[in-house]
Amino acid sequence: DQCYIVSARQAAMGAKIVVVNHHLLLADLLLKEEGFGELLPGADAVIIDEAHQFPEIAQGFFNVSFSSRSLVDLSRDLKTEAFSQIAFSKKLLPAAEKLNKLAQDVRLSLPNIGNNLLWSDIPKAFSKKLKSLILHLDFLIDQLQAVDESNLGLRSCYERICVLAERIEQIVSASDVDGLRWLGLTKRGFSLNFTPVDTSTELGSLLSNQICSWVFTSATLAVGDDFSHYQSRLGLKEINKLKIPSPFDYQDSGLLILPNDLPEPSEDIYTKRMLDKLLPLIMASKGRAFLLFTSYRALNQASKIIKKSKSWSFPLLVQGDSSRSKLLEQFIALSNPILLGTASFWEGVDIRGDGLVVVCIDRLPFTSPGDPMLKARLDAIARDGGQPFIDFQLPQAILALKQGVGRLIRDNKDYGVVVICDPRLTSKSYGRKFLQSLPPFPISNNIYDAVDFFYNKGSMDA
Repeated sequence: DQCYIVSARQAAMGAKIVVVNHHLLLADLLLKEEGFGELLPGADAVIIDEAHQFPEIAQGFFNVSFSSRSLVDLSRDLKTEAFSQIAFSKKLLPAAEKLNKLAQDVRLSLPNIGNNLLWSDIPKAFSKKLKSLILHLDFLIDQLQAVDESNLGLRSCYERICVLAERIEQIVSASDVDGLRWLGLTKRGFSLNFTPVDTSTELGSLLSNQICSWVFTSATLAVGDDFSHYQSRLGLKEINKLKIPSPFDYQDSGLLILPNDLPEPSEDIYTKRMLDKLLPLIMASKGRAFLLFTSYRALNQASKIIKKSKSWSFPLLVQGDSSRSKLLEQFIALSNPILLGTASFWEGVDIRGDGLVVVCIDRLPFTSPGDPMLKARLDAIARDGGQPFIDFQLPQAILALKQGVGRLIRDNKDYGVVVICDPRLTSKSYGRKFLQSLPPFPISNNIYDAVDFFYNKGSMDA
């Protein structure tokens, strides 16, 4: 009667509209698919807002994993059952203790650092310890498979051991062509994981099996007018598409600056030159700016330069100095602030009015080529005869850039300037695809046109 979850589910079952996040929705879909029940009631229509995030979140639900914590918990429960089962206690007690020790031994065979490891980088000692763990799980399965169904405690432990053994087998035998095998490390524990490269087939099947209508909505689903990239990630073949024009008057409310005299982003001097270029604009806007970066390295470099300079006299907020929510609260409360942020500030930030009038982006947001998951995806696209850059990297970067630019104009009364500093936007042929996907701001290469923009808006002192 006092269970919060039961009460919430009962309320949901009687409601006409239920609002949940992507994770709870996906958890419910998978529970229904596997026949284990449901968290949410059935619906006539499911509307996915911020739908650009949905395929990436869904991929995590198709991840196969097991953790040392599950082994420790299982060892504890086995010992509890062994104490209450005289017939099994003689063999189970030492077996449960050994399971706990094997989990510790596996962790001790791994580095002390808290970084994740690719399967190809794991030490040989780990493989030996993992093999011992697998053999011990097989031993426990043999010991418990004859347990009577009425013995609920031991039967539950048996089923958990079977699931763990199956997951380990799936990960160990998985093909590196189909996904990425990796180890997550904490100070005292570990997790084994297999993340599929492409979950579009599984996701498409999951969505198609539901008897309801689906609506996916976001400001960043299409590259230009083309929805094919997003559609392929959902794994749906037949889908109705609708692109709704923005209600905002971008021609009058904003300006897009594309500086044409900056060095290549790969050059060491790039961040310094970029900030020198931006300074007149920041002075004209009196701060009230987001400077968005694609890496912490560039963000930290910019932070050091600004802090040492006497010219940048506005309050400075830097991601990492406080929580995201606290930084946003400070940005709204302060007069004329500047905020330096990375990925988490590119989306989900809604500051309306004249508190934010400048959004500067340092580089085109291509995902780092050193990211193992990206490399696995690109290799899979190439094996299937596709073009990794055109088919995946470029559309992903375009959608990410649209999110960053979208922080500026949030309301009919908003105004301001977007600066995209990366010279590749105009020097590379693919730059046109980025520009075609952005709001139709007037475009200029001259930073002083932005200074004039603020003068005309009355935000400069006469």
